[in-house]
Amino acid sequence: METLASPGILFTLAAFALVIGVLVFVHEFGHYGMARLFGIKVDTFAVGFGREIAGWTDRNGTRWKLGWLPLGGYAKFAGDMNAASQPDPALEQLPDAEKAELFQFRPLYQRALVVAAGPMINFAFAILLFAAFFMTYGHQFTPPVAGEVRAGTPAAEAGIKPGDRFVSLDGQSVARFEDMMRIISINPGRPVAIVIARDGEMLDKTVTPKIVREEDRFGNSYTRGMLGISSGLPVVERRGPVSALGHAVVETWNTVLMMADTLQQVITGRRAIDELGGPIKIAQFSGQSASLGLPSLIGFIALISINLGFMNLLPIPMLDGGHLFLYAIEGIRRRPLHPKVQEWAFMSGFALLMSLMLFLTWNDLASFGLWDQLSGATG
Repeated sequence: METLASPGILFTLAAFALVIGVLVFVHEFGHYGMARLFGIKVDTFAVGFGREIAGWTDRNGTRWKLGWLPLGGYAKFAGDMNAASQPDPALEQLPDAEKAELFQFRPLYQRALVVAAGPMINFAFAILLFAAFFMTYGHQFTPPVAGEVRAGTPAAEAGIKPGDRFVSLDGQSVARFEDMMRIISINPGRPVAIVIARDGEMLDKTVTPKIVREEDRFGNSYTRGMLGISSGLPVVERRGPVSALGHAVVETWNTVLMMADTLQQVITGRRAIDELGGPIKIAQFSGQSASLGLPSLIGFIALISINLGFMNLLPIPMLDGGHLFLYAIEGIRRRPLHPKVQEWAFMSGFALLMSLMLFLTWNDLASFGLWDQLSGATG
């Protein structure tokens, strides 16, 4: 396969800024919109970090601004000590009239909804992108039926035959050949239980996908699982609004399951942590996707939007999921955690996130061979 040249650095940076800027705006607007719905005052709505390069203040007193470093953003509520919405203890001394519009003094369910709105709108945005794609470009899928079964492959050893229809893999039902490929690709070398339909009968089998290492058209190397079967011809159907929305929900849910499976494999040691990518990889894939055209870029934005929603729901302090976890404890205890405990949680969460960011960036640089080049230059 011919390897395509990677897009230039300026094109890549522009695509990365577009992807991250759009998704951060969507995410933070979820928080902002839900807060305003409850009448909560928002001091700042920021896309990007660092020095403000452009901005304005609306009639509600919210400062909308663009930072020079496009690696995130935040909606800062009135009374927050920082962009992580850590409450200021001094707020307890305010008059009741001023407390009424502050986030910290709202009922628990309102605070939880405001926090959850960010990740939820990322999922909703991905669903809308997929639905629009399916209505305009069409929904491409392949029936989950085995075509050719190559001799000596895991599929042949498991007794799979041409014409077998896959019903489920690893406990997950499959409606498309793509669903099967998704499950197999993230389980290289691991036995997977499958159910197939053959001549009106349901058969239970176990197959262990072969571990293969491949390169994409840009030269990026990765590992995946392989069964050794081919599919039939793909089908492209332009969906109506209702059908497109339904299939978009399924597509989004399947992507969430794939991310959950991958994270579980990393935690349990079945997948190497150095396969995870950080901001540099996201920037690289942003440029590559944009260079392939609008359909590819739309698909990539939808994927990153789902990833942003999923990662933000992890129960790590500083992330939305960490806030929701603390709110769950507050709901059980029927009173907030001690401010010192909350401060410790935020600081530990910040340290964890920074460590993870540095590690993923190190991984990104290693994947480009930077450390090998430096060691060779100094050796």
